[in-house]
Amino acid sequence: MPALKQITALSLALVLSGSASADQMTIESLNQQVMRTEQAFAHSMAQRDFKAFKSFLSEEAVFFSESGVLRGKQNVADAWAAYFADENAPFSWEPEHVEVLDSGLLAHSSGPVLNAAGQRVATYNSIWRYDQDRKKWLIVFDKGSVFCEPPKP
Repeated sequence: MPALKQITALSLALVLSGSASADQMTIESLNQQVMRTEQAFAHSMAQRDFKAFKSFLSEEAVFFSESGVLRGKQNVADAWAAYFADENAPFSWEPEHVEVLDSGLLAHSSGPVLNAAGQRVATYNSIWRYDQDRKKWLIVFDKGSVFCEPPKP
């Protein structure tokens, strides 16, 4: 019954506003949720908050690294602890693009990775899964690729 109430309230809001469809509003809202989640994840690195960083990791997280694939929340956390050792973050990232599936259960985010001097050195791609039990988005896949300037015409 709660889902029916949400749909009814959303339909009423759309009729009164006379604008976007229910699907567009829902996807836009979900995209914003993931955007804010990715920003908070990146903020954990900037603020040197390792505990917060770990809170975004799915138990099944898979992170790709230069040394291989890291599988599982604890393995990812163990490997990334070194990035939190110094007072200053060795790199940062920020979301540029986010898209959520129509089901609202999986999302993709991507954006630039910047070195400590603020220069773009890579692009990251992350897959987020909505954890219905915890009512939050958790990262399940993360992979970066070296950034190359596009060729000049």
